[in-house]
Amino acid sequence: MAIRGIIGVLAMVGFLAGGFALADIAKTTTPDGVLAELLAGNTRYLEGRMQSHNLPAARKGLAAGQAPPAAVIRCADSRVAPEIVFDQPLGDLFVCGVAGNIPTPEIIASLEYGVAVLGCKLIVVMGHSSCGAVDAALTHRYDTNALPGNLPALIDQIVIPCTVTSDPNDPGALDAAIACNAQEGIGGMLRGSQIISDAVKAGNLKLVAGVQDLKTGRFTVLK
Repeated sequence: MAIRGIIGVLAMVGFLAGGFALADIAKTTTPDGVLAELLAGNTRYLEGRMQSHNLPAARKGLAAGQAPPAAVIRCADSRVAPEIVFDQPLGDLFVCGVAGNIPTPEIIASLEYGVAVLGCKLIVVMGHSSCGAVDAALTHRYDTNALPGNLPALIDQIVIPCTVTSDPNDPGALDAAIACNAQEGIGGMLRGSQIISDAVKAGNLKLVAGVQDLKTGRFTVLK
């Protein structure tokens, strides 16, 4: 077979693999099913078996509209990319990013759009190891005003629930605060949005928090 033909066959295999990955999560009808698909995608990512492909042929469909099954609050950290970590194509994740993955009013408003208009069934609060925002909240827990610009107002939202009583000499303090901050995001959304809390009560939406280990890539759901 000519080289061009081989390349064509490989491209078609890749398209089909990506298509199956897309169809699985897009056709999932329950919040738990959507979560299971994301975790399966993370396993593929860990094992180097990623299936999602964002090919030129898909752009026309994406331009026509979106119906992402899941939304993600991710940290603004450049090492955190939900589409890659969960092995999902464009159009399947409604991603909102802010330092410290904090559900600020602007983030909550965006998520309300995702739930009420786009039909998201799952919201993931995606913390990560070595988070600089949480580290700042731990280091400056007694005086966030030492931080530059508008950072104090943001970091204060981590300090009060997660680091004000921390012992910075504890080697596990940062990891504990990162987990705490991710879990606090769920409470922040429920307190800050009637739309989100009503969808959860109706069983149409699930909120989960977890942490991505930057060294391994593994995303672990917090219980």
